[in-house]
Amino acid sequence: MKRFKLVMLLVMGGLVSACANTDVASRNAPFEATPLSASTQAQEIAPLTDVRVETITVRVPRSLSVSEANRYLPSSDIVWREDPIGDRHAQVATIFHSAMQKGTEALDGAAPVALDIEVARFHALTEKARYTTGGVHNINFVLTLRDPETGVILGEPRKVRADLDAFGGQQALQAEARGQTQKVRITNHLAEVIRQELTSVEGFQNPQLGLFQAMNQI
Repeated sequence: MKRFKLVMLLVMGGLVSACANTDVASRNAPFEATPLSASTQAQEIAPLTDVRVETITVRVPRSLSVSEANRYLPSSDIVWREDPIGDRHAQVATIFHSAMQKGTEALDGAAPVALDIEVARFHALTEKARYTTGGVHNINFVLTLRDPETGVILGEPRKVRADLDAFGGQQALQAEARGQTQKVRITNHLAEVIRQELTSVEGFQNPQLGLFQAMNQI
């Protein structure tokens, strides 16, 4: 696998993406790490699409690795540079919480829910990739809805892959001049992702972003 990846990088002539990807299943695949209660397993529960979010919890596990290396492809779970060097886990949690609030504030459905988010991967761009090749913001998380009073899981937790085209070079500079920083774009993107996840049966459909995205799946 490493040999194949090296060959792909050589074919690209050194242009590589800034983000690596974990093996993330589709929205409807089972989530093996979080078993459901016996009562939930006994039911066929359709995804909730008529909800109002009463509470939001975001977890960024300390087990997720962080890289500050200025390389095209840092080998880690978290790559984030638009905040000062510090607690990257906390910074990512803040971004997610803001995005989840923005994406759910207009929801006024019949079913009250507690929204539980666990971040699995957050790759923005390094400085080197940001001002040269661009790439893909590779963002994965697990979404769980719970009863806000009992904490019982409502339906199956699901893994969401929320990739976003990452600007590079002149395009990145022009976006920043318009106020469209990586943080702004990612926050708005995640807000739309969670809105789609909670308002349609199909949920968010991860976009096809070409060779950079394909490289992330190697």
